[in-house]
Amino acid sequence: MGALLVVAACGVGETSGDLAIEFERYELDNGLDVVLHVDRSDPVAAVAMTFHVGSARELEGKTGFAHLFEHLFFLDSENLGPGGLDRLMTRIGSSTNGSTSNDRTNYFEVVPIDGLEKALWAESDKLGFFINTVTESVVAKEKQVVKNEKRQGVDNRPYGHNNYVIDEALYPDGHPYQWQVIGSLEDLDGAELADVVDFHGKWYGPNNATLVVAGDIDVEQTKEWIERYFAEIPARPTPETPELPEVVLTEVRSLFHEDNFARVPMLTMAWPTVPMYHPDAYALDVLAEVLTDGKSSPFYEVLVEEAEVAPAANAFQRNMELAGRWDLSVRAYQGTDLDDVAAAIENAFLRFEEEGVAAEDLERIKARYETSFYSGLSSVLGKAFQLAQYNIFADDPGFVDQDLERFLAVTEDDVLRVYDEYIRGRPHVATSFVPRGAGELALEGAERAEVVEEPIVMGAEDEIGEVVRGDARTPSAIDRSVEPPFGPSPSLTAPPVWRASLDNGVPVLGIEDREVPLVQFELRIEGGQLLDEPGRTGVANLLAQSMTAGTANRTPEELEAAIDLLGASISVSAGSESLSIRGGSLARNFEATMELVQEILLEPRFDVDEFELAKQRVVNALQQRQANPGAVASDVFQTLLYGDHVRAESGLGELDTIDDITIDDVRAFYEMAVSPEVATLHVTGAVTSDEVVAAADRMGAGWTGPAAPAM
Repeated sequence: MGALLVVAACGVGETSGDLAIEFERYELDNGLDVVLHVDRSDPVAAVAMTFHVGSARELEGKTGFAHLFEHLFFLDSENLGPGGLDRLMTRIGSSTNGSTSNDRTNYFEVVPIDGLEKALWAESDKLGFFINTVTESVVAKEKQVVKNEKRQGVDNRPYGHNNYVIDEALYPDGHPYQWQVIGSLEDLDGAELADVVDFHGKWYGPNNATLVVAGDIDVEQTKEWIERYFAEIPARPTPETPELPEVVLTEVRSLFHEDNFARVPMLTMAWPTVPMYHPDAYALDVLAEVLTDGKSSPFYEVLVEEAEVAPAANAFQRNMELAGRWDLSVRAYQGTDLDDVAAAIENAFLRFEEEGVAAEDLERIKARYETSFYSGLSSVLGKAFQLAQYNIFADDPGFVDQDLERFLAVTEDDVLRVYDEYIRGRPHVATSFVPRGAGELALEGAERAEVVEEPIVMGAEDEIGEVVRGDARTPSAIDRSVEPPFGPSPSLTAPPVWRASLDNGVPVLGIEDREVPLVQFELRIEGGQLLDEPGRTGVANLLAQSMTAGTANRTPEELEAAIDLLGASISVSAGSESLSIRGGSLARNFEATMELVQEILLEPRFDVDEFELAKQRVVNALQQRQANPGAVASDVFQTLLYGDHVRAESGLGELDTIDDITIDDVRAFYEMAVSPEVATLHVTGAVTSDEVVAAADRMGAGWTGPAAPAM
């Protein structure tokens, strides 16, 4: 079945042309869904195999199997041999990876086009010629790997158990979203070879998978390879899925946990909502943005500016196949009572109920979503992921046009309606995660959550011993032991890089690329942390934060709204060796976006209130870094590597000196560091060199100094 997917690039400003994504979907006799997409932009192909199995297909007491298989599939197969997949990808010049969610598991690689047959051969070996290699010792070894991943990513991470506590309380017994994707250590310990083989037999057949190949492909040749390597793999009986209990809360559940790794208290509230692609899911997405995103949002105004209990609030609709979850999360300032946070949240909701949804807010949220949507389709792998996602969960790879259309069609009334139906006054789960020994910061009346914390004991695991793989062979009509040859060497036509200079001498380099109607840019100014004073770092970082906190002619709220209305993003960051202004926009709004960049660069507001908020955010971040093993290790490594050089210190600053930095220090740093003599502008996307230079020259006309700083 052939199809043409046409996405209209419409929104704020002048409408650009259509974005057409051609695909072909067909099904092999064994039930394998195949989706092909041709993209001639680069001589590469993305191969994505997605199984309709995640933790939601597991049984209580036997959790973590889907994630365990994500690991096992990379280890071995009958014809690639132990570690063969990684070695193959290295020879091809690629790498392979995978991920597991509640609802699906995917495996993917992007390969040079001459290695496509090899990649398809390898993926077919996973699909039909894998399970015989799995033995008790193989399972035992990989269980240790997964258990260690859980220790690192959940047990020993701040707030790592928060989702577990929420899902245990939100979903009724018997619902598969009640357990976590990674599973429990107890279940992993109890997993036996027979359980693993049984789970594989149920869920990893071709009739439960979608294969997407996207890129610079010869369609007919690709079909021949898919037929050769995949068609003989037999379909499996499809297990019946049990009827699920309804997700209904009858009362608010408030739970708390004293987290050994948390340094600041966090309050999360979660409401049961609707599954992915439900018509209301889009309005719930917008509701989350309206409430918490931006300086004009009610939650920023009340929690950050008025109550001063937290640096930010975050909300999002968690879209899953079987049910949805709408989350509101606030990491408060150190020592803040979460009852004060809850009171501020209530006041923020009341303000929203009084003020409703501003038409301008709705417009800017849609514009930004449109940009993000196109960004997700800007690579062959991104397209492959979306085609597989829509094929499995919407039963139509072409659902992409409806997906965007539904979001852009959300009205103010839709947002208010879903707020009333799913959030306002509705029972929810509230979790208070507070530092160890600070239980008094939890919500009043909260019950202690039952969290299984594994003792940290060196050498607690038994020795595995020798790992012996299975050597049984699965019959095949072809000789699968022979790796297919490389195809014809691809001819790489690098996109031409145009070069120009602004009137003030700033060099400009760019690539014109019209695959999607977007433009990306970066103005890089050498310096950054290198210009910080040793023993007093953090000024460069605070300058970066200050530059997007308003301009001479726009308040912070007005600047943020102007950026969002263009569907643009503009950020300023201070790295170890540079200060960068980077962002992106819809192509039709590039000129207007560069006008805002000009304001940010040449007319920073240096708002005193925003500066103090920025310092509070930095302090909060530094406090949280103290409980992050990776961050602690990175800081120690930098110290060992750079000694007494300024790069040995944190670019964020230090807790004992950050309060001493004043806004005058930041102004002085700006006047010294922001020099066109050490700047370069890079631009790529659907814009010509003449359009870039015309827009950027207006910016450069007023930027003539200072001289390059000494570094």
